[in-house]
Amino acid sequence: MLPSPSRTVPEFLPTLVRGNGVSLERQLAQAYREAILEGRLPGGSRLPSSRDLAATMGIHRNTVVSALEGLVAEGCLQSVRGSGTFVSADVQSSAPLTRALQTARWLRAVPEPTALPRRTELLEFRVCQPSTRDFPMDAWRRAWREATRTAPSDDYGPVAGEAAFREALAGYLRRARGLHCTAQEVLVTSGSLQAVQLIAQATLTPGTRVAFEDPGYPLARQVLEGCGADIVPIPVDEDGLRVDLLPVGVDAPHLVYLTPSHQFPLGGRLSLGRRQALLDWAHESDALILEDDYDSEFRFDVPPLPALASLDRAGRVAYLGTFSKVLSPALRVGYVVATPALLERLTRLKTLSDYCTSSLTQMALEQFIYSGALERHIARMRRVYAHKREALLEALQPLRDVSRVRGLEAGLNLFLECDPGLDLRRVEQDCAAQGVGITLVQRYAHRECLEHGLVLGYGGLEVEQMGRAAKVLVRTVQSTKSR
Repeated sequence: MLPSPSRTVPEFLPTLVRGNGVSLERQLAQAYREAILEGRLPGGSRLPSSRDLAATMGIHRNTVVSALEGLVAEGCLQSVRGSGTFVSADVQSSAPLTRALQTARWLRAVPEPTALPRRTELLEFRVCQPSTRDFPMDAWRRAWREATRTAPSDDYGPVAGEAAFREALAGYLRRARGLHCTAQEVLVTSGSLQAVQLIAQATLTPGTRVAFEDPGYPLARQVLEGCGADIVPIPVDEDGLRVDLLPVGVDAPHLVYLTPSHQFPLGGRLSLGRRQALLDWAHESDALILEDDYDSEFRFDVPPLPALASLDRAGRVAYLGTFSKVLSPALRVGYVVATPALLERLTRLKTLSDYCTSSLTQMALEQFIYSGALERHIARMRRVYAHKREALLEALQPLRDVSRVRGLEAGLNLFLECDPGLDLRRVEQDCAAQGVGITLVQRYAHRECLEHGLVLGYGGLEVEQMGRAAKVLVRTVQSTKSR
């Protein structure tokens, strides 16, 4: 039975926007499609003629005809010769689409990521943000020109990473971090969080106990929890993870995650004695250590401690690194150094994740490393960040009677430990009202945080910006203290 012409719905008139990069034909088709699926155009409704619709909307008739023909081909509309074009009755949604998506039985709860959004409206002491103002653009362009001399491959790249890039990366890690590794022990990842997820998938089952620094890197903790981990928070102090507090025997965690070179976010370095004690604990407990070496390239005033993995002789450490801090987070390139048995499993899992990390980016980074540009850039940025750190320390001097600076030896942020009586939430709110963003250490804690202070990132701020922001912070802390 044909729909009645009396059911024409001429009052529905899509809104089209010219010059937004989307053709009028696509906009028209999308508007009708959404109206049909959401039930705003009932089944059997007759559309105005293409001529009338074109005249009403002030567009070419061919545009309307093409859009409606596409919807007929999709089954959203039905064209009846001699009668007109009608909304198909068999594509109606029984409920608004947004409501269905909110209540569908196949949706499971997903926790909100604890990553703090970048507050562009504030002059922010953003944690772990590198500076790209001094980025070596000439060397970067040369590396990309070399990487793109030939056409891209007609196949996916190797799942573990391009062989030449892994070789270059292994050489850099041997020089810079003392790792005794070969290219065959390196897996390239799309950032360090993917490395954490792959390792968690390869080692954990629901309920597996995982020791984790507290306070610590909340996104890594969430990734582990998402893979079923039962997090065991372990306190940290100025020498890093309290290895003596790790459970032993049947209660020993299967895995421990830590940032030994520059504890995130308090900034301490795991002492050499604790490093050896941790390796002994892992051997006795048959456990795996995840060493996240996220910003160890930037050290100040003190000689580098060896990477934990460089002391490992029993294959107990999986070493995680990234180019996000030394170059840019936009690259999305990280890596894992691990034993062959673990690396084989990680490679299989990466195949099921994203198959491979961009080969072109790896080839450019390979050239960047072999040319010496990476290590020259790191040496230069070490001086730049040291200067910024000194400027921030000088600006914070007026607060020395109510605070103490910690975590200065490395990285792109420091910890300003404050007197317990100082209302830091009020300080945070008042600073934000004046256009300055700060971060409370409590945001990184798994349970009630025993530390009281602020985590201040200085990498992404210029010295002049940092001076202005620090003046606001100092004035606000002093005002809050006097209340």
